[in-house]
Amino acid sequence: MSEGGRHHRPIARTADFFDALASGTDPELLREAADRAATLLVRGARESNDSAVADRLVHLADTEGIEAIAEVWSGSAPDSLAGCLWRLYLLRSWVYADPAAVAREFEAGRGAAQVARVVAGVADPPGPDELRSMIDSVLRGIAAGDFADVLFRAAAFARVVATGRAALPGTSDDGVRRMLGLAEQLETAGHVELERGLG
Repeated sequence: MSEGGRHHRPIARTADFFDALASGTDPELLREAADRAATLLVRGARESNDSAVADRLVHLADTEGIEAIAEVWSGSAPDSLAGCLWRLYLLRSWVYADPAAVAREFEAGRGAAQVARVVAGVADPPGPDELRSMIDSVLRGIAAGDFADVLFRAAAFARVVATGRAALPGTSDDGVRRMLGLAEQLETAGHVELERGLG
């Protein structure tokens, strides 16, 4: 901060972008800032036509940290841009944290959820590398494609995994319900995006 208390660098260009948003004490201001950031990321990325922007979007959780993203977006409604971004980055972080387990669950569910498997667009056979590649291509779609398609693909992926969890022994009902709930939230948000656009 310079003399006079004014910033000379735009907050969005600093490494602690999300920390700066989350440091305020007014929850309403934080919510508004989170919504603005989500809108800029989703709507601005689509207008940029820049592949570097797509790559930065994919790796946002890596550079800023999933905890920082959670602090800003995790309390947002599931049918908001901020809430959708939180769910997409949470899904990516989970795939990257345990790709072998995710591949096992996806494999177990793909036979019973054929349509969702096709919509998700995972290579066959769905190994850990293929699942990481799929989730990154879904997030790249934020900048390169239709956001509703991004949400539908992520929802289909989560639905196949939920089906797989239900089929595998030793999986808790709670784990199945959580993944199915995520799939339904993303799918509902996709329909809202098509009908009137998420805010």
